[in-house]
Amino acid sequence: MDIELLKKVPIFSNLGDDDLMKIRKLCVTQHYEKDRLILIEEDIGKTLFLIQKGRVKVSRMSDDGREVILSILESGGFFGELALIDGKARSASVTAIEDAEALLLHRGEFMALLEDYPQIAISLLKELATRIRKSDTQIKSLSLQDAMGRVASSLILLAEDSGRIRQGKVVIPRIPLQQDMANMAGTSRETISRVFRYLEDENLIVREGRKISIPDYARFKSMYG
Repeated sequence: MDIELLKKVPIFSNLGDDDLMKIRKLCVTQHYEKDRLILIEEDIGKTLFLIQKGRVKVSRMSDDGREVILSILESGGFFGELALIDGKARSASVTAIEDAEALLLHRGEFMALLEDYPQIAISLLKELATRIRKSDTQIKSLSLQDAMGRVASSLILLAEDSGRIRQGKVVIPRIPLQQDMANMAGTSRETISRVFRYLEDENLIVREGRKISIPDYARFKSMYG
């Protein structure tokens, strides 16, 4: 049974093959078509989701009914852990933004794993701390920066999550669609287009379809991070 996905999941990456095989046997595979709603905010959650293929967006609805995208997750990412830990309702909704496949692990089995493998709990705490820091950065961006800064900060979040860095250059293989980018940055699709054109004109980014490269990532991050 394939365990390569579990090796990519941060909370399981320190385990050996035999232990990963045991965890894999506990999981159930589920497929989701593009635009399928996987989790609904405020629902009671009893499952951890490990993304095997495709990408999903994690979002919440603002008081005025607008969608705010908190993050984009892809293969190796996971979601649903908070409701498993505290037994409360889901804190956000999750939607497939392309055809996706996930491994599902139920709450009882996950809690047993935390007892059997303390290193999973330690890795989970580190991952949660990282997510809190990213959320703080996003909140700061949305509340304090202008539209330019919010869009650029969203690119930085994508670069940190899924970018490939080499010799100071970051490549984001597939950025979200413009409406999803707008929901991440708290702005409009027109503003996304306008900011991208400006960043291109200033040679701060290079666009090839949905692939974006940031030639000097350190400089870009110092300007907008």
